[in-house]
Amino acid sequence: MEPERPLDALNQARGKRVIVELKNQKQLIGTLKAFDIHINTVLDDAEEHENGQLKRKLGTTFIRGDTIVLISQAS
Repeated sequence: MEPERPLDALNQARGKRVIVELKNQKQLIGTLKAFDIHINTVLDDAEEHENGQLKRKLGTTFIRGDTIVLISQAS
């Protein structure tokens, strides 16, 4: 089913691995657990990556929506 609204696309990614790119050039990769209308996001088993390299494991992580540039399903 094609998403009709932006939050529909996020709903389809819930429970799946996603890549979250932040304004500070970092990437967080984890399982999308929850989000709200401000795109404040919670990832489980999150890892922080910088320049394509694993920097640290974060576990369950809250990300403030206004720091996010994009969210994409991981392949």
